[in-house]
Amino acid sequence: MPTAKVLDLTSKEVGEIELPEVIFDVPLNEPLIHEAVRSFLANRRAGTSATKTRGDVSGAGRKLWKQKGTGRARIASLRSPLWKGGGNAHGPQPRDWSWSVNGRSNIRRLASSSIRWAR
Repeated sequence: MPTAKVLDLTSKEVGEIELPEVIFDVPLNEPLIHEAVRSFLANRRAGTSATKTRGDVSGAGRKLWKQKGTGRARIASLRSPLWKGGGNAHGPQPRDWSWSVNGRSNIRRLASSSIRWAR
């Protein structure tokens, strides 16, 4: 049966206590601990970063010059990502980063018990 030292406020050992095997004699399962920690950290993420796309940027939607005959490149909008003041083409958008540990076959229970006593 596992035992633990009992310390007083001045960190002096004053005795030992026996710990129940059902709780404290659990084998260490590193993959489960890794999955549970990844889930915990992912669920803390806010996921609120965002940039404005060409549809979000303020400005007119008119065509700047006609399609043919000017000798310049064709263009549709001043708010294209290619132009100054235009929107961002592939910037971050709000998303949900959360995911959960598989609850079937006691994986969540095993992971939590391994984390609790691995410290």
